[in-house]
Amino acid sequence: MQLFPWGVSGYRAWRRVIIACLICTTPEIAAHTSDLQPAAPPSIESLTVYGRAEQQLGVAHTASEGLVGYADIQVPPLLRVGELAEAVPGMVATQHSGTGKANQYFLRGFNLDHGTDFAATLDGVPLNLRSHGHGQGYLDLNPVIPELVRTTRFRKGPYHAEVGDFSSAGSLDFDYYDELPGLIAQTTIGEFGYLRGLLAGSVDLGGSPLLLAIDETRYDGPWELDEDGKQTKIFAAYRFSLGTAEGRVSFHSYDAEWRSTDQIPRRAVRSGQVDLLGFIDPDLGGASTRQALTAELDFGAIETGMYLTRSDFELFSNFTYFLGDETNGDEFEQIDERNQLGLWVRGNLERSAFGRPLELRYGANLHQDLNLDLGLYQTNARTRLNTFREDTVDQSLFGTYGEVELAPTERLRVIAAVRWDRLDWDVNANIAANSDSGNDSVVSPTLNLAYRLSDRIEAYLSWGRGFHSNDLRGAAIRVDPERRVPADRVDPFARSNGSEIGLRWEVSDQFNLSAVLFQLDLDSELVFIGDAGGTEPNPESERRGIELSAFWQATNWLALNADYANTDARFDVPSSEGDEIPGAVAETLTFGANAQFNNGFGGSLRLRYLGEAPLDEFDQVRSQDSLLVNVGASYRRGPLELRLEVFNLLDSDDSDIAYFYESRLPGEPEAGVADVHFHPLEPRAVRATVAVRLGG
Repeated sequence: MQLFPWGVSGYRAWRRVIIACLICTTPEIAAHTSDLQPAAPPSIESLTVYGRAEQQLGVAHTASEGLVGYADIQVPPLLRVGELAEAVPGMVATQHSGTGKANQYFLRGFNLDHGTDFAATLDGVPLNLRSHGHGQGYLDLNPVIPELVRTTRFRKGPYHAEVGDFSSAGSLDFDYYDELPGLIAQTTIGEFGYLRGLLAGSVDLGGSPLLLAIDETRYDGPWELDEDGKQTKIFAAYRFSLGTAEGRVSFHSYDAEWRSTDQIPRRAVRSGQVDLLGFIDPDLGGASTRQALTAELDFGAIETGMYLTRSDFELFSNFTYFLGDETNGDEFEQIDERNQLGLWVRGNLERSAFGRPLELRYGANLHQDLNLDLGLYQTNARTRLNTFREDTVDQSLFGTYGEVELAPTERLRVIAAVRWDRLDWDVNANIAANSDSGNDSVVSPTLNLAYRLSDRIEAYLSWGRGFHSNDLRGAAIRVDPERRVPADRVDPFARSNGSEIGLRWEVSDQFNLSAVLFQLDLDSELVFIGDAGGTEPNPESERRGIELSAFWQATNWLALNADYANTDARFDVPSSEGDEIPGAVAETLTFGANAQFNNGFGGSLRLRYLGEAPLDEFDQVRSQDSLLVNVGASYRRGPLELRLEVFNLLDSDDSDIAYFYESRLPGEPEAGVADVHFHPLEPRAVRATVAVRLGG
């Protein structure tokens, strides 16, 4: 059955009507808030807890931070693990390669690539990888087991001293459950060879819970070239008491391998040379492993912890096909093998000043990458032909911060903080001229003001300086490894300067709104490109935008949420030189509806709109907008739960992501052809889950 028999143009017109209606939803709801009355408390059996409903007045430092968790994560359909990041209002996670590779992230006018200006942690352990073989700040969320995530706390902008590196656009902290109420055994089967099994539960060892979980996934994907994806995740955590302290030891393990269908040139699809779900190079893909051992102690006013991780990464890519080498092709391999050691401590002191409450918060963290082996090689059919770069890097980042929160009046809170980070490195390269060692430091002050306009409304004014560290191979470089010409060195830190004004309105315990106006300037004059092993100039940039978010627990069984963002992103150069930032999406919109009925039935709908973006500096080529709709239905009776999920309900063939650059196919001119290269949304797919929950 064809959902849109009147064709693509009719479909796009219909789609815009939906978007316009959703954008108008927020003021329509606001106009009727006087009619909202607190719902009667539901029974324990029907209670659904949404993190978005948690009260933030008097707690949050900005209007753009919050908590998402519980049913916000467990109820909506999830095509891939990286979409957990979409819990952040305004965040969109896409993919241009295989499932095992980190997602592409979009937030506040940033094409964040695989991280760079967005930081994430799992149980306090940083997930971003510094000086990574593929991309700076590489952020892979695949190791996360979604069913174990209790809450995700998000922050946007450089206004939070406790976060530090990679957080200029925002950050996200995943926290796992310490204990599950019972055993979870579930199996999911779906189209395109999808099969997943999860077994998780807690064991009581003398009053101390031991949580164990194993998660196994197989996926071929809808592509002409089977993805042959495999993922294995193992998790164990033991919570215990040690004197007056609460302790926790945990172990994470992740192992994955996959084949990739990367972005393809539009001209190849239009000519019929390649199918929409086809490929150019059949040998792309990779493998990734990660093991982490963590330990932490909570003394109440002071928390401390440490972690040891080991990760291995191998990736084969080919973006330009035969542009650089018409005989062997442009396929290349990237490797990243590292050992990490981390320590952290944080605490708080509650005092008073001039008869008013005063809270001091402080912390320090050390992160070291030991014997980090990085490689970039030319390959053909995954066989190495030439070595572009081989580097061994030792790097450490030490950071410390102090923050004071003072309430000089009943309505006003002032939060001021300063952070100091020091980066040390030692790079040993196969090209002697690109070996070097050094250090640098950066100071990042922040100031947040929160003023209570009424019992239900709070206004915020925020300013802060942040940063992301750069790939330290770029800080040591003197010679471009491919062209063998002099190369400019990259600054170890790229600074950001941001400010925002916001409003949070918690109309009732069931309904809240937030609105934010923000600006962010980023100093990114020169960056290191892992795909080429050299440096590339990049002007300073500025972003200005607005964000609107709403949550409404309409009844005890229905919850609605909507987020809209509009950003203007520009390079800080004259428009005549081309000031558009390629890949900077101007508009994003998400809408969610979750229903949980007393009779055991439930349903969920999630809509995600990703607007157009310039693909070149002069805005002569643009990506198309895309609309993705996922729905789910569930039924639970006793320990048994059944779920049916449909992804890409409208079977849209919009692009998940698009780029504009030169590539060369066989028989094309030696200089190549400038073209849009895109990766389509995965076609409509159905997945069914059978879950048994015992003891919960």
